[in-house]
Amino acid sequence: MTSMKPKLLTVTGLALVLAVAAEARPPRKVVVVHTGFPIHRPLPHVVVHPPRVSVHVTVRAFLPPLVFGATVVTYRPELVVWEDAETLTRREGWTEFTLGVDGRGRELLFSVHGAAVKVNFAEVVFENGEAQVVDFNEKVVTPGTYRLLAVSGRKVDHVRMVAKAVGATSRVSLALAK
Repeated sequence: MTSMKPKLLTVTGLALVLAVAAEARPPRKVVVVHTGFPIHRPLPHVVVHPPRVSVHVTVRAFLPPLVFGATVVTYRPELVVWEDAETLTRREGWTEFTLGVDGRGRELLFSVHGAAVKVNFAEVVFENGEAQVVDFNEKVVTPGTYRLLAVSGRKVDHVRMVAKAVGATSRVSLALAK
């Protein structure tokens, strides 16, 4: 009969185990919403991607919510005055991210690249503190470009979204067109 000696975990081995465990489960937070937020269903716990640029405006009032219409659009790239994107991974699950727009335009466009995404909501914050929530109600959105919101020349400060990749990796982009 062979004796089974317990294996000792070295400090390096322990660090590796902890690193793998941390990568497998990113820290989650409750979605923070301001008073008057128009969606009243329970919101998911999320991994928060910090904004890459400063957010200048805080929400002061919410406009009545809109339901995402999934209107596929084509647009001329020369009309885009601002564009930014975020990469989502299945491993992270529900993710909150904020893209700083700081510009005026006619409409906000929402594009999905790679795998489909499931989206909870988008919160468009204008320079005067008004916020327009677009409710996706956890709709699965396939790759393509969609009209998110007509902004009719209003200055958009930033857009906050809660979404998750359905496949391994998805890229979500927003564009402001004139």
